Amino acid sequence: MKILVTGSEGFIGKNLCLYLKQNGEEPLGFDRDNAEADLVAFVAECDAIIHLAGVNRPKDNEEFVAGNVGSLETLIKEVKKTGRKIPILLSSSTQAIFDNPYGKSKKEAEDLLFDFARVTGNPVYVYRLANAFGKWCRPYYNSVVATFCYEICKDQPDIKVNENAPEIEFVYIDDIVRCFYQSIKQGVSPAPGTYLSVTPSYLSTPRKIADLLTKFRKGRDDLQIALQDGFEKKLYATYLSYLREDDFWYDLVPHGDNRGSFTEIFKMPGYGQVSLNVINPGITKGNHYHNSKNEKFVVLSGRCLISFRKVNTEEVLKYDVQGNIPKVVDIPPGYVHSITNVGEEKAYVLMWANEPFDMENPDTFPEKV
Repeated sequence: MKILVTGSEGFIGKNLCLYLKQNGEEPLGFDRDNAEADLVAFVAECDAIIHLAGVNRPKDNEEFVAGNVGSLETLIKEVKKTGRKIPILLSSSTQAIFDNPYGKSKKEAEDLLFDFARVTGNPVYVYRLANAFGKWCRPYYNSVVATFCYEICKDQPDIKVNENAPEIEFVYIDDIVRCFYQSIKQGVSPAPGTYLSVTPSYLSTPRKIADLLTKFRKGRDDLQIALQDGFEKKLYATYLSYLREDDFWYDLVPHGDNRGSFTEIFKMPGYGQVSLNVINPGITKGNHYHNSKNEKFVVLSGRCLISFRKVNTEEVLKYDVQGNIPKVVDIPPGYVHSITNVGEEKAYVLMWANEPFDMENPDTFPEKV
C-alpha cells in the first residue's frame, strides 16, 4: 500500500513511516517543508491517509484552528477531487473533551472528518491519543517523559516535578503505530462518531516516572535494572534512546586475584543476576553447593570441566565444555559443583543466577566435589 503520512517528520510520523516500511508498505511522507503540489500528487496516488499534522504549541491560539482544522479541510478537499473512498485516519487527542483552544480545535477536526464520512461513505478512523512517549519524542515540547529522560541523561541536577500532579494516561509509540497500521490494514471502519484508543495504556504520575528514570541512571553504579511490568520496560527503552552518543558504554568493576576475575554485569530483582567469570589455566573455582539458588553457565571461550556431585553421595558427573561449541550447563540446587579451566588460555564464562547475591543470605556452602 501507498500510505500518505502527514506530519511525517514529527515524533509519531518518523516512527510510523519506519514501521510502514518494515511491514512492506510505501509511506508517502508530507511535512511542512513540502509544497502543496506534493500533497495533491500524494493524495492522487495513495491507498490510505494517516493524518498526523497539527499544532499543539502555537504562539497564537488562532493557529490551533489553522493547524488542526484547516490542514484537514485541505486534505478532505483533495480526497473529494479523486472521487475515491480513500480511508483517512486522524490522530486526535484526549484533550478534545476539554473546553480549551487546543481541545476545541481537535474536536472540530474530529467532527469535520465524521461529517465527511457520513456524506461520502469514506472509511475514517479517529484515535484520541493519551500522552505519547518513546524514542525521538522532543523534550520540552509535548511529553513529560521526553523532558525527564533528556534532563536525567544530561545529568541535570534539578528536575522540576509537579508533586501534586495526578495520574496521567500514557501510550507508547510502538503501540500507537501498530494500532494505526492495523486499523488501516484491516479495512473495516467503525461508524462515524466512534472514537478509537491505543491499547495498552498506562497510568502513572510525574513523580513515579522521575523516580524510575533516576533508578535507571543509578543502575550503572548499583547494576540494578528494575523492569517489573510492560510500562517500565517501555520506559527503560525510551530512556536509553536519550543517552548521549558518548555515553552508550560504561565501566564494570572486576574483582580479581591469582585465579582470574569475577565481574557482575547487571541484577534484576525477580529475574536474577548476570556475571562474567574469567578463569586462569589450571584453576578451579566453585567447590560449593546451594540449597535453593540455581545457576546457568555458558563457556564463551576456552575449555572448562564442570563437575557435579549430589550432596551426601559419591558419584561425580563431569561435563567437558568448549567455547566453540555453545552449551548451557544448568547448576541445580543440592549439587556440589566446580568449574576448572583445563585449556591453555583464559576461559571466559557467562554466569546467570536466579537471584542477586545477598550477603545476609548467601545460600552458598563450601564443599569439595
